[in-house]
Order: sequence, then C-alpha cells, then structure tokens
Amino acid sequence: MSKTYIAGETKEQRKIRKRQEKGLPTNIITKPVTTPAVVTKTLTVFDNNNKETVKDISFVLGNGVSRASIPPAHLKTHGKVYGCNALYRSFKPDYLIAVDTKMIREITTAGYHRDNQVWTNPNKFSREISGLNLFQPNLGWSSGPSALNLASMHSYNTIYILGFDYTGIGRKQELVNNLYSGTLNYKKENERSTYFGNWSRQTSICIKKFPKIKYIRLVENINSFIPEHLIGIENLTHITLENFKKRFNLE
Repeated sequence: MSKTYIAGETKEQRKIRKRQEKGLPTNIITKPVTTPAVVTKTLTVFDNNNKETVKDISFVLGNGVSRASIPPAHLKTHGKVYGCNALYRSFKPDYLIAVDTKMIREITTAGYHRDNQVWTNPNKFSREISGLNLFQPNLGWSSGPSALNLASMHSYNTIYILGFDYTGIGRKQELVNNLYSGTLNYKKENERSTYFGNWSRQTSICIKKFPKIKYIRLVENINSFIPEHLIGIENLTHITLENFKKRFNLE
C-alpha cells in the first residue's frame, strides 16, 4: 500500500491521521499547521472525530453560507446560541447581536427586542430605544466578532464558530457570501463581497484575549480558506462540516 504524504503535516499529526484511518480512538486535539501567507492562504485541517465531552459550550453563528445545512434549533439543544442580524427572522437565538443601524431599526420595529436579548453598540439611535442591551465599552466591531466577544465574556469552556467564512462565493469568490443576501438591509446576490480583513482581525483579537477558551471554527472542507489573522493561534482549531455533523448527530 502506498504511503500518503501531506505537505506541512507534523509527525504527531501523521500518527493521529493513521490512527483515524484505522478507526482507532485518539484524544489528541491537533492545532492547525502554520503556513506562510506568501505561499498559500488555505490550510490543511486535521479533525478530531471524538464526541464533544465538555458540556459548557456555546455556538456563535455568523451568516456565511457554510452553515446553511446546520439547523440552529438543533444546536440549541447542546448549548447557548449567539446569532447575528437577520437570523431572528427564522430562529430565536439566546442572544442576538446587530450593530448596523438599519438592522437594529428592523429588529426593533418588529418588536423582537421586547421579549428577547438584543445587543448592539451604543449610539444616538440605540440609546433612545428601551429594551436594547448596549455594549460597554463599545469596541466598534462588526456583528460577528461582537457576538464572539460577548460569548467569550460569558466564560464558556468551548466556543464553536459557524458561518465566519471570510471569502466571497461564485467562480472567482467575488460575490457576497451571506445567507440573507438579496433581502431587506443586505446586498444583492450579484454584488461584490465585502473585504474581510477587519472581520478576521477583530476575530483574532478576541480569541487571543481569552486564551483559556477553546475556539473551534467550522470550515466546509480541509481545503477551506483560513485568513492570515487566524493562522497559528494556540487556542483555535478548525473542524470540517462533515465532522461537525458527526459530532452533533446531524447526519
């Protein structure tokens, strides 16, 4: 039988892969391989197929299309769910985060904030609406990283990050990547994607600020894009969509 070599794979990771291929258990959680950004902007991901044993977990949902096949209601049976923006239209997360004034106007006009936790940045508009929770201090971050920061402040042992895709979709990955594109307060499906640099930088700042929390980010497959800001962070690993579904009985 020919041997399989994976560029950048360490000796420890090779042993784990071999054990997984043979169906043997492993309790070692591997770290992503640091790859120079000048060489490639993708990263080979090594997943641990063992079931999550830590009960104190939460899920932070961005709205990238990578999480489209994962029902948020199922996640709520495993831990607290933090969601962003238009997620409230079809599902009630434990915490809804929105920092764009247009989205806050939509959410509060619907009256969602009266019976559910909604968090946003303090500004002239939001301060005039009773029932909103205002971030103090105001980091000035986007909704996704703000949601991640809020969950981190609640001190979970493990936080799963879903729908933080960072790249666009389409043939050249140039189109907007959002489950709600083409709807009210969102870009149209044929518009260009927004530059992700600020989002990934804010995410990395948050993760590094809470070194005792284990962060696990969902990616579609082992070749999915991982931005430079998220490479080489000690307390961040990645899990493929396939293995995430296995871990939480979504198959």
